[in-house]
Amino acid sequence: MEVTTINAELFARMFLAGANNLEAKKEWINELNVFPVPDGDTGTNMSMTIMSAAKEVAAIENPTMASLAKAISSGSLRGARGNSGVILSQLFRGFTKVIAEYDELTVQILSDAFQKGTETAYKAVMKPKEGTILTVAKGMSDKAAELGEETDDLAYFCEEIIKEGDHVLSKTPDMLPVLKQAGVVDSGGQGLMQVLKGAFDALMGKEVDYKVETVSTGSSSQGTASNPYIDAQAEQEITFTYCTQFLIMLEHPFTENQETEFKSYLESIGDSIVVVADDEIVKVHVHTNDPGMAMQRGLTYGSLTTIIIENMRLERDEKISAMKEKEMQNTANAENEIRAAEENEQEVPAEEKEMGFISVSIGEGINEIFRGLGVDYIIEGGQTMNPSTEDMLNAIEKVNAKNIFILPNNKNIIMAATQAAEISDKDVRVIPTKSIPQGITCITMFNSEHEVDENEAALMEALELVKTGSVTYAVRDTEMDGIEIKEGNMLGLVESKIKTVGEDYFEVAKEVLESMIDEDRELITIFYGKDVDENKMEEFIDELEEKYDDFDVQCYKGDQPLYYFIMSVE
Repeated sequence: MEVTTINAELFARMFLAGANNLEAKKEWINELNVFPVPDGDTGTNMSMTIMSAAKEVAAIENPTMASLAKAISSGSLRGARGNSGVILSQLFRGFTKVIAEYDELTVQILSDAFQKGTETAYKAVMKPKEGTILTVAKGMSDKAAELGEETDDLAYFCEEIIKEGDHVLSKTPDMLPVLKQAGVVDSGGQGLMQVLKGAFDALMGKEVDYKVETVSTGSSSQGTASNPYIDAQAEQEITFTYCTQFLIMLEHPFTENQETEFKSYLESIGDSIVVVADDEIVKVHVHTNDPGMAMQRGLTYGSLTTIIIENMRLERDEKISAMKEKEMQNTANAENEIRAAEENEQEVPAEEKEMGFISVSIGEGINEIFRGLGVDYIIEGGQTMNPSTEDMLNAIEKVNAKNIFILPNNKNIIMAATQAAEISDKDVRVIPTKSIPQGITCITMFNSEHEVDENEAALMEALELVKTGSVTYAVRDTEMDGIEIKEGNMLGLVESKIKTVGEDYFEVAKEVLESMIDEDRELITIFYGKDVDENKMEEFIDELEEKYDDFDVQCYKGDQPLYYFIMSVE
């Protein structure tokens, strides 16, 4: 079957088919993650990113190529989670910049779009690594450039591009030794291929389910209350009943004056105002007693979509129960975690501060430590649920400070945080912390008497002071760096690299610490997780204090899931 053009309606079906194919295969893609730890989530992150865009695409009744481009670009940008999700959003961003200019797509237009998408994604990554999703994307864009000179048949064009993508993907183990050792291809590249294969099925007329399930997106913004055990009097503090959220698809540029005017109006009818705008879309969040007034004003700027109105008073009892029992679960029920957190707005100072902090955290014990150190807003997530770019933007809006520092505390969150900082109109500085201990050490170096640039330099220097280790368990059999790993083994990691394997998490923790100790260190800090046997902790700490008598040994109940211990030496 020869196809020479793709109209907006067909392209919308193709995108939704690609999104749903990725969603259906996310767990399989998760299993391709090289590390056998329980927080491998490339598939989940990519799926949540694309499903955020898919919701917006599905909401368009009479799509044009321009409106689809806006929905895909903005939706994926704001829903982007983890490095893989951010890269996927950048591929879409570049791709849609090209197609937005046309009513119908041809081979040549798609060829240009593929190349622009790859170019945009490469620019977004500071140090691109070959053997990843970027390599797969580049292989397909190069093939697209070649085919653009040879054929007008879109069916043949897409089929050949997918063949090339699969071929490049199969070669990724030869580019990254760690993939070869684990016997897998790159998980991000595989996720990208599933998007294209789903889209191709729709192009060829294959019966595909285009329905987008809201629960799959995980796109609700996230944050923890200042106290997870909510006081019964909290109900009296609800001044405005309805939590109102919607997106404005802009019909004209949204000027700074309009944004200021709109925010002022929302403040006159409610509180908890979040207005995040780019060239294509405005994300609106407000607590008000009259949602209709907020939406009527929004309609003056463009069309509305993705409208959510929740009665916070009716949900109070459920919310209290959820917050009391809240703990990080696996990605299968992560949407409920995010929703529970969103319903509890964190308190922020009424008076604008000079500098404020946002920190990603996990486990109530660790949350309390960050709060005690002066963090203004906590985004709970990290290991099992990477916050999205939109989660970051919402947190930024809630911190009443001229300058804001973000502590991602996880290497897979840094790109989303950086992307949010670039979008925000506030002065946002991302300190690229890769672990909870790094984040804690950094904030202890903060001095409110110093200027923001001076503090940023001090926090960046603090990154070098901390060496981090952790203990978790293996979710599958594999072999890495000559170490044979069986499902259920305890894994000891140092700076995210597997250092030792054992059967007892206390013994593995001792081995990890021993490998991190050197003469330049003097402090050992241990955060123990919710699954650790507390009856054995005192004996464990006593043993460490006896062995490392020159060190100050500090121990805290972190209550984090999945990781028995998160440890640092400095």
